[in-house]
Amino acid sequence: MTELAARLSAIDERIADAARLAGRDPGEITRIVVTKFHPASLVRDLHALGVHEVGENRQQELSAKREELAELDLRWHFIGQAQTNKAAAIRRSADVVHSVDRGRLADSLHRAAADDRVLDVLVQVNLTEDPGRGGVAPAAAEALAEHVLALDTLRLRGVMAVAPLDEDPASAFGRLREVADRVRALDPAATWISAGMTGDFEIAIAAGATHLRIGSAITGPRPDRG
Repeated sequence: MTELAARLSAIDERIADAARLAGRDPGEITRIVVTKFHPASLVRDLHALGVHEVGENRQQELSAKREELAELDLRWHFIGQAQTNKAAAIRRSADVVHSVDRGRLADSLHRAAADDRVLDVLVQVNLTEDPGRGGVAPAAAEALAEHVLALDTLRLRGVMAVAPLDEDPASAFGRLREVADRVRALDPAATWISAGMTGDFEIAIAAGATHLRIGSAITGPRPDRG
């Protein structure tokens, strides 16, 4: 717990410093701790340290951890690539889905609504030249956003992206900011920009990121899956 608390504190200090350097209020930035492959016990420890925003990449892990930790005040973010046949399971366990990258997935999440709870979603943008990567092409982001806005069980929150490995993150996040501005023109409430991970979150903050997805810098190395 002592090491975990130290890592968490160090990251929060870096977030605050980067925000101030960018002329932003650190309080407007949400730090999501990604706990992929770590046990639910680590999430419980994080909660004891004041963490309330947790991210998962895989539906099975998300569902299992949410069920095990149901009594805790946590907001669960699904940040991995989503299959349409798992939309119902994702919807049952996630409070936010960052990776809506096609109309069929949005439709599946919409149809999976079992009550009057509205699901927060972000349009994932592909900043690479590889169409096989997750995300919609930047030029198509507005059309997908309009599709989401027509589904009354979904609430469009903004956009999400991962910086390409072969591009300066500042340039990539600058392009994402342009897409975010166009999406926000469709719905002024869609203000979220989910960008920045362990290696580039300070650059993402400078580009306007509101939600950071940080894993190993806080959790430590992922456990050996055997």
